[in-house]
Amino acid sequence: MAIESIFINPFTDYGFKRLFGTEANKDLLIDFLNQFLPDQHQIADLRYARNEQLGANEMDRKAVFDVYCVSHTGDRFIVELQKAQQLYFKDRSIFYASFPIQEQGQTGNWDFKLTAVYTVAILNFVLAENGDAPDVVSIVQLKDQHGRLFYDKLTFVYLEMPKFTKSLSELETKADKWQYLFNNLSRLQERPTQMEEPIFQRLFEAAEVANFSKAERERYEQSLKSYRDLQNVLSFTEMKALEKGDQRGFERGIQQGMREGEEIGKKEQAVRIARNALANGLSIELVATLTGLSEDEIRQLTSNK
Repeated sequence: MAIESIFINPFTDYGFKRLFGTEANKDLLIDFLNQFLPDQHQIADLRYARNEQLGANEMDRKAVFDVYCVSHTGDRFIVELQKAQQLYFKDRSIFYASFPIQEQGQTGNWDFKLTAVYTVAILNFVLAENGDAPDVVSIVQLKDQHGRLFYDKLTFVYLEMPKFTKSLSELETKADKWQYLFNNLSRLQERPTQMEEPIFQRLFEAAEVANFSKAERERYEQSLKSYRDLQNVLSFTEMKALEKGDQRGFERGIQQGMREGEEIGKKEQAVRIARNALANGLSIELVATLTGLSEDEIRQLTSNK
């Protein structure tokens, strides 16, 4: 498969982890995260932690994060790339955030003091319930019935990237520039003069496909193919919904699936959708992305036919 773009697509698994999930490029992750964090939680340095989190015992379900890191102050950050709407996406966010909380538990004389936990999710879709809201960035914390902040150490940051529509000439802040690059990096034919800051020059260097080794290029090609396959599946699903005359058919279909899931059980609904998707020829990776099931669970479905 020919790679036509000069720079990598950060919405591919390989592209995202190359730019933000490696020790060599941790300065990119630090700068990106700091644009969306309050002053008291700004990151000066971080270390990458194990991205596979196990439950309390072997019967508990595990969680695998895209990127998981701990700052110099002990604050914990889950950074997730979401390419498609999933059933119970918010439930999954809460479930994942519970692991960095649990791992702070100590045996013996412990006073239960916790460090902050952040989930930062970059979404390549618009949350169905947020469709009419113009905000690209949503910051969610625990509040009481009067809207007063109850707890400031658990925060969810959602970036709905399709809502970011600024052009190069309209970019004002560094946060604007990061969001622009997520949407447009693979479309750029050259390094924009509006992004002469050293951090963005580092990004362009890491993202330039011409700098890849043969093995890196092959891994990126496979990741890009999976990403394009997923986009084709989503486009087809939306097109079929529109053909039925429902302008919001895609979002309503997801919401209907969620309502049905509440009736027959979340896991059972996800399994049913997965079986149907597999029967229609979707890859294991795509089915996992669409349903929220792990790839191991999908493989088990194929072996139990």
